[in-house]
Amino acid sequence: MRATLPVVVEELLSEIASTCRDLAKVPDELLLALKFLFGPSAVQALDLVDRHSVTRIASPSGRIVYQVLGSSGKVYTCFASCHYCSCPAFTFSVLRKSDSLLCKHLLATYLSLAMGVCQDLSVSNKQLAGILLAQEDPEG
Repeated sequence: MRATLPVVVEELLSEIASTCRDLAKVPDELLLALKFLFGPSAVQALDLVDRHSVTRIASPSGRIVYQVLGSSGKVYTCFASCHYCSCPAFTFSVLRKSDSLLCKHLLATYLSLAMGVCQDLSVSNKQLAGILLAQEDPEG
């Protein structure tokens, strides 16, 4: 079962995808809508998209995760299927305080997918397991 975002966010991402296919850019009114919904995170997420910081990692099993190179240089793992990011901002602002829908890394993931600029990396099932286990162990 796939988790869903609020309808307004889903519609906005769909509109961005549609206009990017047709115009190869995001119109100002959609950028304003992003800013309205996500505040400063929208600008930060767009910066990550511009820097091609989002990588889609797929394995033969069909599992897909996303890694986002954050502005601090740290890599965060995002799961688009359940709207989760490993960054501290997601834990604090989205899960604990519930004052944000998404962190900038997860928003950058959705925007990269909608705009067709996500980098792709295919790995073995074992490599994907290693990526996920390394995420759990900050020392590793």
